[in-house]
Amino acid sequence: MQEENFEKPQVHEDTEMLYQSPAPLTNLPVSKPPFFVFNFNTLLGLVLLVGLIVLYVLFLGKGRSNEVPIPLNVQKASGKATSIVYVNLDSLNSHYEYVNVLKRDLETTGKKLQSEVIAEQSALEKEGAEFQKQVAANAIAEDKAKVIYEQLMKRSSALDQKKQHYSQQVADQEMAMNLRLIDSVTTFLRRFNSHYRFDYIMGYKTGGEILIANDSLDITRMVLEALNTEKQQGKK
Repeated sequence: MQEENFEKPQVHEDTEMLYQSPAPLTNLPVSKPPFFVFNFNTLLGLVLLVGLIVLYVLFLGKGRSNEVPIPLNVQKASGKATSIVYVNLDSLNSHYEYVNVLKRDLETTGKKLQSEVIAEQSALEKEGAEFQKQVAANAIAEDKAKVIYEQLMKRSSALDQKKQHYSQQVADQEMAMNLRLIDSVTTFLRRFNSHYRFDYIMGYKTGGEILIANDSLDITRMVLEALNTEKQQGKK
């Protein structure tokens, strides 16, 4: 819906005041000019004045008394309504098969690294507990106990570094997974939109920047079906 712009008509009045001082006359009675002379110019001025008053009442007065309604659709400069749709990212993360594949790969890597760390930590704790028993029972010489203690501390420090390294490795893999997902969906939507030609395809998710979304603009189901079909055909 386009907003109507009303422009006040501009009236240009070119007024020329011509005054010529008469030559002085003597012995003639002085007559005063009439206070008001009604001629064609006067009539035209009254008509223009009435027209301005009518325009003011119809448009300016009405605009002040009533609020201008907010348009429901954003308008383009050409007058065509902008088309906006959205994809529910929560549903995409839950039902897009490629997401599940990448999540399984990430979980597999995480479990493998976690199992390795847990095994090393368990062995280190067991050796540490045995070492404490030997020290408490005076079953080991002091110089040997010092060497064993330093070895256990180095292994503990190395294990902490391995934990940090593995955590970073999982985080990097998760970041790479997210980038692959974004690239996959964005590349698909470009091909998808070459047919529908929406102006904007937005992403909606719980707790995101968009607080309320009209369900009639939701194209998630259509996009999900096309995405999953494309991935299944790519496996063949």
